[in-house]
Amino acid sequence: MEGRRGPEALGIRGAALARQHDRSRHERDPPQHHRRARARPPTSSVGADMDFGFNDEQEALRQSAREVLTDRAGPAGYRTAMGSETGTDDALWKTIGELGWAGVAIDEQHGGLGLGLIELVILMEETGRALAPVPFFSTVALAGQLLEQTSGARRDEALREIASGGARATVALGQKDGRYDAAGVSVKAARTENGWKLSGTASLAPEAHLADSIVVIARTARARNPEEGLSLFLVPASALKSKPKPVASLDGARRLADVKLGGVEVPADALLGDEGRAWPGIARALDRAAVLLAAEAVGVATAQLERAVAYARERSQFDRPIGSFQAISHKCADMLLVTETARSHVYLAAWALEEGAPDARLAAATAKAAASDAARIVANDSIQVHGGIGFTWEHEMHLFYRRAKFCELYLGDASAWRERITAALAAAS
Repeated sequence: MEGRRGPEALGIRGAALARQHDRSRHERDPPQHHRRARARPPTSSVGADMDFGFNDEQEALRQSAREVLTDRAGPAGYRTAMGSETGTDDALWKTIGELGWAGVAIDEQHGGLGLGLIELVILMEETGRALAPVPFFSTVALAGQLLEQTSGARRDEALREIASGGARATVALGQKDGRYDAAGVSVKAARTENGWKLSGTASLAPEAHLADSIVVIARTARARNPEEGLSLFLVPASALKSKPKPVASLDGARRLADVKLGGVEVPADALLGDEGRAWPGIARALDRAAVLLAAEAVGVATAQLERAVAYARERSQFDRPIGSFQAISHKCADMLLVTETARSHVYLAAWALEEGAPDARLAAATAKAAASDAARIVANDSIQVHGGIGFTWEHEMHLFYRRAKFCELYLGDASAWRERITAALAAAS
């Protein structure tokens, strides 16, 4: 899939228009009464040929990621990380840093590879497929994308540290009342003689207990419009009064922690970008993070589907593979449908966001809604295909279920993103 090209370069070939029925000999159309209907090649096309495949570099990245993660991650590694103190695989994270994956979408002047969102989507899909227990989402897809939308010397330094693979980061969104919009920001910041003083608690920041630095969204001024008066701060973990402690959550290899910011003071240069004008950049970053999380959901769903189909072929009942029964085969077909639909939406949204397409935000919302649906449906149905064994602790299906639920719910479930779609369409009409 070539990046940074217009829709015509992606090459949609228009479907051939069906010839009208031979209603009258005066239209000089050849008689068709005695010919069997059959497909015919189009006589004309709209735009250039569209290539939906990866280019050579993207395919090489995908293959390399799959090989590394197949060897180093998987359900066994996830189970080990889930039972560990930190919930992560430090050795795998070090390998990812050495391979340069953390900097794949960071520009070269900050030490990254200077690629794009599509390449990052490829990596997110592969980490989901392999259940990689590393802070890739929180550091690269969440904090990294938000830092890209800001400015300042602290921001430049943080991007270089992430690109090098030597730092872990996350974002404290606030999430008051479970909201991910501007009205959900619960942290406040006030000026002091030497900088800023923060107050409040940011709930459920992913992997905050591992982070070296936390990007905090805080309200620095009151306004009728909740999108006004918001600012971004880069807070070192060492500045916190208490270390974030993970709360009980379903995904034990991606833990969530409340970040207590009461009394935390940071210098003036901890402010990222302009004071009180952060929301447009935050919104862009959250759209990109939602698409990346959707890509991970697609990877998880793909792995679950592969296992469900393999089990349906092997497990026999009444001297027949259970996959031969319609109740099972139709369920597998439905899982394939929602997974591939979500995958198509994800890559379209990644391209739209990368190119700044007018409907990019709508595409991102559609991708997250479709991927959340796929995560829920495939997580449930793949366990059903496995029958009783799929519910056991010893089996690996519940591990995929845990990561699928995180992908489904974090940043909003399908219904929340459909509300955004509805609002956008209503505003445009």
